[in-house]
Amino acid sequence: MPDVEPITWVFLAAATVCTFVIAAVVIGREAHRLDAVAPRSVYMIDEVVEFVAEYLPADTQARLTPNELEQLLTFHMRWLHAKGLQPTNVVDRRQDIDDLVIVGEDDLTAYLLVEADRAGIDILDDVDVVHVVDAHLAYFEAIGAVGPKAIDL
Repeated sequence: MPDVEPITWVFLAAATVCTFVIAAVVIGREAHRLDAVAPRSVYMIDEVVEFVAEYLPADTQARLTPNELEQLLTFHMRWLHAKGLQPTNVVDRRQDIDDLVIVGEDDLTAYLLVEADRAGIDILDDVDVVHVVDAHLAYFEAIGAVGPKAIDL
């Protein structure tokens, strides 16, 4: 094995240290950027309908068809969008919601009952809508798309 000059070892050590520093800076920067970006929650309507249908009590399941359930979930998503809770551009968006937004179940239930009536969905018991909302919110929680519930005052 040929003799290696001491300066070669110095350059090799410097190159190793520089490589480590560059890698640490890049990884740290990306970790910081990803920490500031909202996590991606994928909402697939077929999956949601199945989840919500399984979550509903048996009597509510018997009174709502899958099509009616899908329409109620769509109305719920439209209501969330109207309240600013479903922004249109969310891919790699920074978490910039500064305002506290509280979703009142009474307002939402009333909205869904009105929209169901307009769409010709026959809601036999108003509690079915409440169960659908609870199940939908449970789905949001399962995929990590909602924050904590507000404390009742």
